[in-house]
Amino acid sequence: MNAQPLILVVDDDREIRSLLSEYLAANGFRTMEAADGAAMWKALDAARVDLIVLDLMMPGEDGLQLCRTLRAKSNLPVIMLTARGQPIDRIVGLEMGADDYLAKPFSPRELLSRIRALLRRSLMAANLAPAAATRMRFAGWTLDLTARHLVNAQGVIVVLSGAEFRLLKVFLEHPKRVLSRDQLLNLTQGRDADPFERSIDLQVSRVRQKLDEDARDPQLIKTVRNEGYVLSAEVTIETAP
Repeated sequence: MNAQPLILVVDDDREIRSLLSEYLAANGFRTMEAADGAAMWKALDAARVDLIVLDLMMPGEDGLQLCRTLRAKSNLPVIMLTARGQPIDRIVGLEMGADDYLAKPFSPRELLSRIRALLRRSLMAANLAPAAATRMRFAGWTLDLTARHLVNAQGVIVVLSGAEFRLLKVFLEHPKRVLSRDQLLNLTQGRDADPFERSIDLQVSRVRQKLDEDARDPQLIKTVRNEGYVLSAEVTIETAP
């Protein structure tokens, strides 16, 4: 990652784009702006972007469609901005693969905090020491810690969002141990749960889908009533030579 990370701000509101770009620039970031999906893809082709701040409500391809398309080929960190702050907007945003969300109106300082937290986790994952774990194997699956994707027993690659990768990695680091929602949120996002926080439940659901789990009777990531979740499989860790 560059000394000054590059943030792509995607929003059809010119004033919001300019304000965010100026604020981020004043706090040590380089920025690019895009008013719509076409401009976003052009920016991603032109530069190595480190994180996207993506508005949900835009004309043409909206943030949900763009995030879903991006997730099919990349685990680039995405923070979704929801226009009305309705819970359903945030839920759908997370289901489409956003790593985090923030409701408008929001504090630029809060956005800055979320950006820094996401970039810290991405940087740590990208700079694994040579002797550190490179793969984690479980129940016929392999989590590649370098490529940050999942591989099934047939060798087919399953793309994970940044949030999905972090959550699965946390489960694999704590096999057969019940983890509460507060613990999972803190370990994956570095923050405590808000009242009625549902983001972890949504991410667990998405990871189960990627693992081809039966939603009615999951066998790998099990729900422990009133306590949290537990990974039931044995985990084998591989390290680089």
